[in-house]
Amino acid sequence: MDTLRQDPDLELPRRRLHGQFLPPESPLAMSKQQLRGAQPRKGEGRPALAPVVGFRRACIFVGTALMTSAGCYEMYQVLQVGGVTILEWMVLVLFALLFAWIAFSFMSALAGFAVLLFRIKDPLGIDPDAPLPLIESRNAMLLPTYNEDPYQIMARLQAMCESVEQRGYGASFDWFVLSDTTDPSVWIAEEKCFLRLREDLGTGNVFYRHRPENTARKSGNIEDWIKRFGAAYDHMIVLDADSLMTEDTIVRLVSAMEAHPGVALIQTLPVVVNAKTLFARLQQFSGRLYGPLIAAGIAWWHGTEGNYWGHNAIIRLRAFAQDAGLPDLKGSKPFGGHILSHDFVEAALMRRGGWAIRMAPALGGSFEECPPSLLDFAARDRRWCQGNLQHLAVLPARGLHWVSRLHLLMGIGSYLTAPLWLLFLVFGILISLQAKFVRPEYFPKGFSLFPKWPAQDPILAAWVFVGTMGLLIVPKILAFILLGTQTRNRKLFGGSLLVFAGLIIETLLSGLIAPVMMVFQSVAVGEILLGRDAGWQVQRRDDGELPRDELMRKYALPTFFGVAMAGSAYAVSASLLLWMAPVIIGLLLCVPIAILSARVSNHNSRLFCTPEQSAPPLVLVRANELANVSNEVRSSPLLELHDDRQLLENHLSNLPGDKRRERGQIDPHLAIARAKIEDAETFDEALGYLTARETFAVLNSPTILRAVCAMPRGNG
Repeated sequence: MDTLRQDPDLELPRRRLHGQFLPPESPLAMSKQQLRGAQPRKGEGRPALAPVVGFRRACIFVGTALMTSAGCYEMYQVLQVGGVTILEWMVLVLFALLFAWIAFSFMSALAGFAVLLFRIKDPLGIDPDAPLPLIESRNAMLLPTYNEDPYQIMARLQAMCESVEQRGYGASFDWFVLSDTTDPSVWIAEEKCFLRLREDLGTGNVFYRHRPENTARKSGNIEDWIKRFGAAYDHMIVLDADSLMTEDTIVRLVSAMEAHPGVALIQTLPVVVNAKTLFARLQQFSGRLYGPLIAAGIAWWHGTEGNYWGHNAIIRLRAFAQDAGLPDLKGSKPFGGHILSHDFVEAALMRRGGWAIRMAPALGGSFEECPPSLLDFAARDRRWCQGNLQHLAVLPARGLHWVSRLHLLMGIGSYLTAPLWLLFLVFGILISLQAKFVRPEYFPKGFSLFPKWPAQDPILAAWVFVGTMGLLIVPKILAFILLGTQTRNRKLFGGSLLVFAGLIIETLLSGLIAPVMMVFQSVAVGEILLGRDAGWQVQRRDDGELPRDELMRKYALPTFFGVAMAGSAYAVSASLLLWMAPVIIGLLLCVPIAILSARVSNHNSRLFCTPEQSAPPLVLVRANELANVSNEVRSSPLLELHDDRQLLENHLSNLPGDKRRERGQIDPHLAIARAKIEDAETFDEALGYLTARETFAVLNSPTILRAVCAMPRGNG
């Protein structure tokens, strides 16, 4: 086919059309950091530790140590009756680790309760009720996306852009959709939605960039933007595909950064909205009720050594470029290669460079969405698990603040606790089976006047259990008490009685779901330790229902654990079976619970109601209004471009240079696609030959794309 030969007339004059999608480039160099080796740069000067922050941290850690010591002593008293066996020592060690984890979380929640009860002022001086301040800086709103629904993300972007413009701050912000999409149909739909968005907004400060290679995933996406456009801006606000923020929150974040030049990052507290299934509504309710208390507590003792959660945060570009360039980890996947959970590491590196990392938990106006089912939640959790376990290689890095190391350690621990809980339960059952079926040695070797009876103290064990459960439940009760002091919030939640009913039901359902997540997380940790890479699947956001056979297959392992635990406990005694019933019931009923919780629930139900559901902010109303417009992604992106010449020209104008060709490499998918197209007589015939990966390669090649779109249609 002659039209595929290199023809200068087919090359697009990109300079002429480049402004359709992107502004002029303004490169900012990213400094790749070293984890080991030379002493890191000292940066802007480390923020001084206020004595009050040192006192706060002492309160948290001393309180944790005292409660852990008391809990371990009581557990030892339970086990030491008749002597402590090897299995019992192992149970005691596991109990100490797990109880310390719970006690630490309890102390942070207790601190958050005090902060909110006494209305301690925000150290950044952010007042959500004050008039909006004037801002002078240039800011970029970054929305990375990877094979997401383009109509949904553009709806949220349009709602935010409109709200900022209406408040008179539009000139201070540029908006970027940073696409790493690899699905050809989604890619072309993104471009169509973007062009429609610019037309609807009537503004030139909204831009779209597609990256042909998804190198280093989201962190690489952000780094690529900084290297091309970062020097033109003072700050960037990083979003996720499901993120939404009010104009007030956006402007107040910028104002706080302008007022505190030593701060590199301010993290907001995103709350879940738009929950449709019972599972998602459960997460939405619990996060909205308990989240502010927990966030206020950790912000209280974190001080300037805060953390970054990867989205809904504002970042000083100069600090990020100087100190947050991520190195590749040595070794192969899943532990080596690009850092997956980049946010924790970026925060630690910027803090190492002398910048303060802050959190603004009371600001509000920051939203995200939740996976619709437990399986979707577990799939996302699997990716996070791999990323957090990678941090084992980051922990020894030179120059990190000890609180930054603690953040990394807590991220690792949040997944290692699952297999520890599983081992704790298994060892507990083994001890009971040993006492039941293994003949004890009543008179050990050596002289002894009295027999040694293997036993535990059941009454004291019950009190230890009650105390442990209390540390888990009391923070929920504290959140409920706080709500009683917030008249407007209480009304928006639906009133005290409904909130209390929701709290009880949420606690019961969460208790049933927790053992299933324990099994899923334990399996994930095991797979990662064995070298299995999680990959990166697109997250479902609306419908959580799956075919019944797939549910049975994916929940087979938790069900098996439930049957095994029930059989082992019953073999010992009915009382042990009753004692372990909360765990066993959750595992045995995981399939019906999954089916029930993944169904779309009644949105108007007052149970699990949240303030954003009762009185949604205008930006959320507008985003949902735009997202509800019916749109469909056409199955053939090449057909879209063939039939719409203007869309074709716009697409070609957005293509970067061919980096593979510049490096002297050949794209095998493009070579195969070219050969197939040369064998075709018509466009329809060529279309039928190409796979999705080959279509993606053609969409990245201006010459071949123009040639194939110039082919005549077939007769049928």
